[in-house]
Amino acid sequence: MILANAAGELLWARRVGQDAWQFPQGGIQRNESPEAALYRELNEEVGLAPSDVAVLGATRGWLHYRLPRHLIRRRQRPTCIGQKQVWFLLRLRTADTRVRLDATPAPEFDTWSWVPYWYPLEEIVSFKREVYAQALDELAPVLFPEGPPRRPVNPGTGRPPAIPQPGQGR
Repeated sequence: MILANAAGELLWARRVGQDAWQFPQGGIQRNESPEAALYRELNEEVGLAPSDVAVLGATRGWLHYRLPRHLIRRRQRPTCIGQKQVWFLLRLRTADTRVRLDATPAPEFDTWSWVPYWYPLEEIVSFKREVYAQALDELAPVLFPEGPPRRPVNPGTGRPPAIPQPGQGR
């Protein structure tokens, strides 16, 4: 999910115990619709309720990525080789102080920050970069009807990971 604030910045979260940043995301459970999964994951990962956000749009279809071989856990059942995802674009309708990363006993993220729209393309792990680009490209006109900010020419050039500045995140 892509969660934007009124300024068009995106919520970018760091995974617990890792130096890895990403958008909140999650799997769809058996017999669960993508929309139901969205709201469940929204609550589990960032502590927000459906009334805290407005759904602005979604990707037209499923976006896919494959894990690099060295990240596939072959002993885990079922074996995950990648993901297919439908992406939702949300706008926060409440104060960002409502974002809670500790809404569940085992949080997935330990901090977060608001970042410029295209920033995630520079920071996301390489095997997810194309899916992030597809989602951001497709959803940019929804968030920015007057035209999106200029996209970086060469994203993912090995810059250090994002570190939230005081007051930018929790």
